Amino acid sequence: MLLRLVPQETKINFLGMRKVAAIFSIALIIGSMALFAVNSLNYGIDFEGGIEVEFGYEDQLVDIGAIRDVVTPLDMGDVSIKSVDNGGSALIRIERQPGDEEAQTAATERVRAAFAEAMPDIQYRQGNIIGPVVSGELKRDGIIAVSVAVIMVLIYIWFRFEWQFGLGAVIALVHDVLLTIGFFALTRLDFNLSIIAALLTIVGYSLNDTVVVYDRVRENIRKYRKMAMEDVLNLSLNQTLSRTVMTSVTTLLALFALFFLGGDVIQGFTAAMIWGVVVGTYSSIFVASPLLMFFKIRREAMILDEDDKDPTVDKSRPGQFGQF
Repeated sequence: MLLRLVPQETKINFLGMRKVAAIFSIALIIGSMALFAVNSLNYGIDFEGGIEVEFGYEDQLVDIGAIRDVVTPLDMGDVSIKSVDNGGSALIRIERQPGDEEAQTAATERVRAAFAEAMPDIQYRQGNIIGPVVSGELKRDGIIAVSVAVIMVLIYIWFRFEWQFGLGAVIALVHDVLLTIGFFALTRLDFNLSIIAALLTIVGYSLNDTVVVYDRVRENIRKYRKMAMEDVLNLSLNQTLSRTVMTSVTTLLALFALFFLGGDVIQGFTAAMIWGVVVGTYSSIFVASPLLMFFKIRREAMILDEDDKDPTVDKSRPGQFGQF
């Protein structure tokens, strides 16, 4: 069914829209940076610190739903709960409460009292206050993780293709990451370590799309030697369009199901992924590919000596879109 929705032989002049797309992308990036400068991000427990308590049983598994029912009425802000110790304990993390360390200690005691009343059989295992030093280290490590991923992508693409391809792919990835940060600055969704994981996933997804297009570009440069570079890029984008659309749509279907049915715990992660799939698909078409023309990719570097003996190589000069 999905195959029928996407024509197999399209003739869309994507490169003809590159100037409009460039203006649109630059405006979005400036807007994202402005939102980040004005609103910053709604940092979650991982980055802002807070309190961490653990409750569990000796001989039975904890009910995460029941745990959440005890914590939610306390109205203490952002709360994350996860099962640890093979399901025998629940680790509860609560955002930093207003006030100094004494306020955090008081909040911990409030949580202990709530569990003593609602679930007297459960045992209090430990309680910790996550200070700004730890959260600052997590913030630094998150920035390093995303930066290293982008640098490794640049090196990988550079060695696999040419430096123009590597630079184009990295600019497209930075474009996606900046727009995702702007999305979180606008929506005020919690920005925590799971969002860093989402950003790294977006980098991989966007890179995959871009590499598929770049592979086809390199193949068509070798095959159609006399064709104008704009026509080569348009041909490559149209040839990979059905694959790009099908991959994006099927991924979005799964993500929307998780967003609406997966609960609050993963809502931020799935929201980031949905936005990332959309901007990643956009950037692979309207950012990564047009940048090859801007950087003036060298056709000679793509042509191999054995291509001269390949009968499938078209050495004539075809008309615009005549090969579709």
